Amino acid sequence: MNQHAKIEIRHSTCPHDCPSACALDVEVVEGRSIGRVRGSKKQTYTAGVVCAKVARYAERIHHPERLMYPMRRTGAKGSGQFARISWDEALDEIGHRFNAAEREFGAESIWPYYYAGTMGLVMRDGLNRLTHVKKYSRFYSTICANVGRIGFAVGTGKIAGADPREMALSDLVVIWGTNPVNTQVNVMTHAARARKERGAKIAAVDIYDNETMKQADIKIILRPGTDGAFACGVMHVLFRDGYADRAYMDKYTDCPAELEAHLKTRTPEWASAICGVPVAEIEAFAKAVGETKRTFFRLGYGFTRSRNGATQMHAANCIPAVTGAWQYEGGGAFFNNYALWHFDESIIEGHDAIDKTTSALDQSQIGRILTGDSEALLGKGPIKAMLIQNTNPMTVAPEQALVRQGFARDDLFVAVHEQFMTETALMADIVLPATMFMEHDDLYYGGGHQHISVGPKLIDPPGECRSNHEVLQALAPRLGAKHQGFEMTPRELIDATLKLSSHGDIAGLEADSWRDLQPDFRTSHYLDGFAHADRKFHFKADWAHPPFGQTMGDFDKMPSLPDHWAVIEHADEVHPFRLATSPSRSFLNTTFNETPSSQAREGKASVMIHPLDAASLDIADGDAVTLGNSRGETSLIATLFEGVRRGVLIAESVHPNKNHIGGRGINMLTGADTIAPIGGAAFHDNKVWIKKATSA
Repeated sequence: MNQHAKIEIRHSTCPHDCPSACALDVEVVEGRSIGRVRGSKKQTYTAGVVCAKVARYAERIHHPERLMYPMRRTGAKGSGQFARISWDEALDEIGHRFNAAEREFGAESIWPYYYAGTMGLVMRDGLNRLTHVKKYSRFYSTICANVGRIGFAVGTGKIAGADPREMALSDLVVIWGTNPVNTQVNVMTHAARARKERGAKIAAVDIYDNETMKQADIKIILRPGTDGAFACGVMHVLFRDGYADRAYMDKYTDCPAELEAHLKTRTPEWASAICGVPVAEIEAFAKAVGETKRTFFRLGYGFTRSRNGATQMHAANCIPAVTGAWQYEGGGAFFNNYALWHFDESIIEGHDAIDKTTSALDQSQIGRILTGDSEALLGKGPIKAMLIQNTNPMTVAPEQALVRQGFARDDLFVAVHEQFMTETALMADIVLPATMFMEHDDLYYGGGHQHISVGPKLIDPPGECRSNHEVLQALAPRLGAKHQGFEMTPRELIDATLKLSSHGDIAGLEADSWRDLQPDFRTSHYLDGFAHADRKFHFKADWAHPPFGQTMGDFDKMPSLPDHWAVIEHADEVHPFRLATSPSRSFLNTTFNETPSSQAREGKASVMIHPLDAASLDIADGDAVTLGNSRGETSLIATLFEGVRRGVLIAESVHPNKNHIGGRGINMLTGADTIAPIGGAAFHDNKVWIKKATSA
């Protein structure tokens, strides 16, 4: 960088699929490029800290391999053979192919598909407006948060908890089901402050000795999918040894006596046999929680990745209700603040055009849908055309064998709007170049905190890149789609959404930089009652009538009181190992896996295995190994690691498929079964076999 270059510090918000939604101070160089990116000290949750991958964002936004112009496929799908075309040619072809599919097969043969490559409301959710206006097949989101959200809210009544900044005021911070050193660094900022200023302890509950656990004072390593058993063993001790706050429970909970009776048989010995945690560690953890009134439970997205995840989240969330930790500043629980935003996205999403008789297809079952599974298609006809934004299903979706088969169909037309030539873009007929967040305006919220913000356009995009909204505006007339949202600029959509949501206007929010929506202490801690009609925390979960979502799966078989629900994929003689695909530090799903610094840090795709398990299979550190189950196989490098329970394998992150030996990625092994009670995807819940890879 020229030392005499003019540098202006501008505010923004990180848009990526992470609860932190960090407040950013961005160096804008000569009005044209991006320099250093820092966490803003002015926003109290970000508190001046940002993850390393976003700090190096210039490496991504100015990457030489960014897509710069529209392209049409000229070779076989996946061949990477494309020719440059104009925007008009690209848009005309998409319009022609969509209209032809609609005429021949009906509007529901077209499925716009997206997710959280950006969390900005305008650029993420605007695709729904096109779907609703045109009566295309709708999109039911299941790949991320459903399971955790419902598991938390079935206890509290809504998805909101204690102010996450209160971790800094806690005497014991329990970080459970999340690895924030890798995934949301600000959690560690506030937990570390509590340790430094108050002498607080940090406890980590997870399925392997990850980077967060390495910083913890209390370490609990579970077998995958057994958190509910561990929670029940802990609560048994809390009742048995007098740590349960009976006065609090009598006032604020629904059935404490019934819960206590139920837990009589859920002893630490019972729990240990299921979760693998020694009895002494269960007893010690319960004692620490019971003796520490200001215990803050920071519950994470790991709960959302198991077939029994909703019951596990509920069980963990019951613990602070048993101890009465909610009464204290620095106590209680937090998962996500979804209930705070009250965003009215009716114009962004075109709610006035929704036709609920059209199919709402399960995002996670894209492989089944594209290969003609009648149940996944809800009894309707095949999908013939797709527009994909903000996601990379050829790598991140479960049941990759089916996904690959589906995208390879010659009769499926696919347009992909992307920033890089992802493995999904390689399967497209038309590829469109997309902007990044500093190149357009958008509206953001922080799921892991309490702030909303406008992320303004800071620089012009390179080449011929266009934003998601611009693409929709250009396609609308070609498709005969009319709606006021297509006529508005992103800033006008933001302004209208804020006004509809009683959040003022865009000028006011920009003046605030970031607006804090955290309710007062009594509301945040439910001291005037929880959000159910009876104002009680529900130890007894009513899974048949969840506070939101549509019931599906075996919801009628879910245990109402906290328990271990044994619906996970259990290891068996053929598949003696349990595999979890946990997040890495330098990739975020498949975002950042194109940047050199992230590639260097993550290295080759690998799987952690306990040394004793490896020895029994004659596997040495660094050996190529193959993992498999009924869904498929993948090959990668073995890493011997003592920080897992015997019989457990950990493969961090979603490496590009091409980084795996043979080109088959980790999601060859993951399933897309519907998770009760409202759908989800069990990415961390897989039984597999492992063996040395055979030589080619």
